[in-house]
Amino acid sequence: MAAAPAAAGSGASRGRRSAATEAAWGRWGGRPRPGNILLQLRQGQLTGRGLIRAVQFTETFLAERDKQSKWSGIPQLLLKLYATSHLHSDFVECQNILKEISPLLSMEAMAFVTEERKLTQETTYPNTYIFDLFGGVDLLVEILMRPTISIRGQKLKISDEMSKDCLSILYNTCVCTEGVTKRLAEKNDFVIFLFTLMTSKKTFLQTATLIEDILGVKKEMIRLDEVPNLSTLVSNFDQQQLANFCRILAVTISEMDTGNDDKHTLLAKNAQQKKSLSLGPSAAEINQAALLSIPGFVERLCKLATRKVSESTGTASFLQELEEWYTWLDNALVLDALMRVANEESEHNQASIVFPPPGASEENGLPHTSTRTQLPQSMKIMHEIMYKLEVLYVLCVLLMGRQRNQVHRMIAEFKLIPGLNNLFDKLIWRKHSASALVLHGHNQNCDCSPDITLKIQFLRLLQSFSDHHENKYLLLNNQELNELSAISLKANIPEVEAVLNTDRSLVCDGKRGLLTRLLQVMKKEPAESSFRFWQARAVESFLRGTTSYADQMFLLKRGLLEHILYCIVDSECKSRDVLQSYFDLLGELMKFNVDAFKRFNKYINTDAKFQVFLKQINSSLVDSNMLVRCVTLSLDRFENQVDMKVAEVLSECRLLAYISQVPTQMSFLFRLINIIHVQTLTQENVSCLNTSLVILMLARRKERLPLYLRLLQRMEHSKKYPGFLLNNFHNLLRFWQQHYLHKDKDSTCLENSSCISFSYWKETVSILLNPDRQSPSALVSYIEEPYMDIDRDFTEE
Repeated sequence: MAAAPAAAGSGASRGRRSAATEAAWGRWGGRPRPGNILLQLRQGQLTGRGLIRAVQFTETFLAERDKQSKWSGIPQLLLKLYATSHLHSDFVECQNILKEISPLLSMEAMAFVTEERKLTQETTYPNTYIFDLFGGVDLLVEILMRPTISIRGQKLKISDEMSKDCLSILYNTCVCTEGVTKRLAEKNDFVIFLFTLMTSKKTFLQTATLIEDILGVKKEMIRLDEVPNLSTLVSNFDQQQLANFCRILAVTISEMDTGNDDKHTLLAKNAQQKKSLSLGPSAAEINQAALLSIPGFVERLCKLATRKVSESTGTASFLQELEEWYTWLDNALVLDALMRVANEESEHNQASIVFPPPGASEENGLPHTSTRTQLPQSMKIMHEIMYKLEVLYVLCVLLMGRQRNQVHRMIAEFKLIPGLNNLFDKLIWRKHSASALVLHGHNQNCDCSPDITLKIQFLRLLQSFSDHHENKYLLLNNQELNELSAISLKANIPEVEAVLNTDRSLVCDGKRGLLTRLLQVMKKEPAESSFRFWQARAVESFLRGTTSYADQMFLLKRGLLEHILYCIVDSECKSRDVLQSYFDLLGELMKFNVDAFKRFNKYINTDAKFQVFLKQINSSLVDSNMLVRCVTLSLDRFENQVDMKVAEVLSECRLLAYISQVPTQMSFLFRLINIIHVQTLTQENVSCLNTSLVILMLARRKERLPLYLRLLQRMEHSKKYPGFLLNNFHNLLRFWQQHYLHKDKDSTCLENSSCISFSYWKETVSILLNPDRQSPSALVSYIEEPYMDIDRDFTEE
């Protein structure tokens, strides 16, 4: 972008200070010493006293120093800008000066972002650093906020073009100069004001990008209900603007993460929940409610998420947005990739778009186009992918929020799931070309790639949508729903009520539903693929809740169990995350299902295979304990059934025979209790505590609880740590009571997944915590007095 002609300053004349300068010097009480001006300015910036702005210097002085220090004339330009931006100015001269400043900063910022050269701010004082040091950032904030000031009842106005220049300069300074973004974030009135600038299409992208960066470092989350006329603002956005606005929403509706691992412990979460109850809803929850109150908001998001590439905006409007991206550094890396693909396709297809390289001197940054302007298809696709990423994330967060049922109802009504199903092959899980698009500095398998990120976000949405909700059957088509009914009829069991209640007009259409499509790509996924974890999580969420034989058989018929066992045993998967997700899925797939255990035994048909399987289970019980729990529960149910088919499975299945042995159960029980402590309990490993409880509850049913406790005591002594395990278990059970007796959702999940009433869970814990040392089922009866340590305070303030 070419710089505008230099404008003559209308402020202080050369060699003389203006009144404002004199006043500033008067407050400071001294002249700057030439050797340490920058140091003094930095000190003034930190303290708010002394030298803080260019206006405190004479133009002559600044010109002389500029010759020595090579400040690119920025301090003198700021001096002129200050003089031409007063309340009664027409801002014409002011805008000319901004156009002189802008290219000095934009090219430097482009180089900084693309890492074409390394800038050391403290030693070389690049233009953005000098601009900020001489008060440029604060001055631009004042200029932008002039419309909030009224003179004689009339509010001041500045042009969109001038606002655009101010925003671009501010953003470039944020990119290159450390601390600027944080300082802007502290100006809450300015942050709120920025939202009002998004009403203009000309300044929308610049404003949205600056807000996103500011909110990313803001210590306290902004409240959207404080934004003036939020509903009108969002309702007036076109679809492109709404998609970009989702980038901001992603920051405002997600609970803030402190980044401290301790805050992820259940102890800390419980303490935070107690604190939150006294404080009321969090800012994120308030913001979610504010968005859901906007008429048509979720419907528009669903339309964006399911829009086909052919339905997206035309070439002209997209080129206009590319112009914004070209001049706007937030998307510089994306644009770098887009331009590369555009140039590749133009070579093959003679497409008529020619983009200048970053830094080329274009008159206004516009790409050159001929009369046959044609947008490459890959660019259209990437454009749509970038939009859908943000939209799916927002929908996913809303699905996990307090208004989950409301969001679920709207998402179903607006046919998000069948819409995503129609996009699955052509966009979401499309085949990559040899030159698949990746971002600058990344590779094709990097999780930062737009294609990769879209897939992961899609899988997370499916997981949130299916988890413990009857709407999960919308993932099927009519034919597949009929198949579920047929499975129930053949097994002579009642049809699942949620299947009967599913609105057939809202399910997937086409030959395959979304769940079936997911299974197909899951089985084709390479062994090292990072998608395996998310795919397994999404499918597992479909099975969660009350166990459904029909759901399990639907997936078993499609070879899911064999695929999982292949990945665990034959490919000998090494990824802990993938293994955990596969073990969890396998547990839900096999629980209480005789046919699944028959299939398991058919696949694991040699001792060698079975030993590999056990090795994977025993390598990390945190990862495999849910499978251990499901097999233990299944064994208990099968042993109480009189059925030839069940008896055959019990006599032949290696896995059931292995789990049925008391030494095996005791080994699992000892290790499950030993690997967790109250202070280290998280949402991930608390399942180990519940699995240990399942083993003991089933032992209690058989009146073998004292035996199991006595065996634990012996194992303690054999390890030379008497009392260590049982004291730890006592503390864990005390925490269990605090955690679960006040959380309905967690208790319901325990009951549904185990088919053991929650009252039996509570009774068993109470029996184990009985303080009577004469009770044969109380833990204290097995801890010798010298080793007793059961009253430790584990609460966090």
